[in-house]
Amino acid sequence: MDSESGVFLKKQSYKGIILLFTLFLLSACNLKAEKEETVETYDLPTVEMDYSDEEIVAFNNRVNQGEANQYEGLNIHNTPLLTAPEELPPALFYDSGVNIPYPEEGVKGVYVPASVLEDPEYYQQLLDYVDQTALNAMVIDFKDDLGQIVSDVDSDNKLVNENSIALVDFKKILKDLEERQIYPIARIVTFKDNLLSTSHPEYSFKSAEDGEIWQDGNGAQFINPFMQEVWDYNVAVAIEAAKMGFKEIQFDYIRFPEGFETFSDTLEYNLGDYEAYVTDDPELFGQERVYAINDFLEYANERIAPFGADVSADVFGYTAIAGDAADVRGIGQNFSQMAERVDVISSMIYPSHWDYGFFGLESPDLFPYEVVDQYMYTEKELLSKVTNPATSRPWLQDFTDSGLDPGTYQEYGAQQVQEQIVALHEYGIHEFLLWNAGGFYTEGVDYAPEITGNEFYY
Repeated sequence: MDSESGVFLKKQSYKGIILLFTLFLLSACNLKAEKEETVETYDLPTVEMDYSDEEIVAFNNRVNQGEANQYEGLNIHNTPLLTAPEELPPALFYDSGVNIPYPEEGVKGVYVPASVLEDPEYYQQLLDYVDQTALNAMVIDFKDDLGQIVSDVDSDNKLVNENSIALVDFKKILKDLEERQIYPIARIVTFKDNLLSTSHPEYSFKSAEDGEIWQDGNGAQFINPFMQEVWDYNVAVAIEAAKMGFKEIQFDYIRFPEGFETFSDTLEYNLGDYEAYVTDDPELFGQERVYAINDFLEYANERIAPFGADVSADVFGYTAIAGDAADVRGIGQNFSQMAERVDVISSMIYPSHWDYGFFGLESPDLFPYEVVDQYMYTEKELLSKVTNPATSRPWLQDFTDSGLDPGTYQEYGAQQVQEQIVALHEYGIHEFLLWNAGGFYTEGVDYAPEITGNEFYY
């Protein structure tokens, strides 16, 4: 009887403990609920901008010019923390199947228009001429001055396919160049493009008065460098060239139309993200165009890199001389900033293209040596301050500019071409490109005085 009573009492005790514990949990939950119900809310203070729109534009400009950091209070480091090795394993790149290494003696090339490639006899003559001289490269139109992609390509990009014409068989031509180890460069006329601007006016510049697509005095139309769609199209064209086997992509007309700063307010066009950089400050007016060109080159370089091709840009020689002048900002070119973003920078320094009196020369076309000599003095100084070791490979004149006034120009032959090459040589520059719109070049020139040891005095 006593043992059963003990068991009974123990059971009652357990029940009591469980009941007390349950009551404790319920009380805790009620307290928590009461606390949650009594949470107080506060209205946040109104946040007002500390800076005016003008101050924000000015700050964005300083960031793009490397004069400020996007995070206030942090120190600016103008030198890279990491550097890429000069050579990467071939396995990291797309293999086009075309093996033409960069010439050890430097690129010495000629421009070859599609008309030459369509003429089998002269094409063979030009191949022989390059093969038999110190010349070793060809700059070939891949996307021409009208915007035509002059070879049939099979691209995933609809616009690329639409603008491709089967004028030239580049696969055959690249095999010819590979046999002779002639370095192939694909010239891509970038923002001058009648074809795309006509089929897609939304990518172009239109008159604010009548809505018609703007044309320059020669009937050329431009597509808008502010637009990502325009970037993507030109990069897609470049990638097709690299996949075929071209070892370098040369962007020409990498700019806005000449004089754009004087008539841009009469046009309708999309500024995209670059509207944030527009300012009325005369010292910065048009700077958004420079940013757009710089950003395109960065974007293109990154996208083309996996395909194993270098990137080069053609610039006006005047761009290097004039620096940050208003008319240079007008077309969006800044020599030093562009050189930072490419493997090769090619200034067009044709003596005939400088105005009367430039470099103190009454008629620059008559003084090819002096023009190149004085130009290179400035370019060398600019490139010495560029972090990226871009190669200087200027465009030289191998044509007669008979459009100049009588007495201010001369017939260009071996002597005039030689003078330009010697002027480069004296600055230690042994790379160059020769321009002749028809693809006809002067014979009897020593293209490599640094190798032959021939001495010239001018």
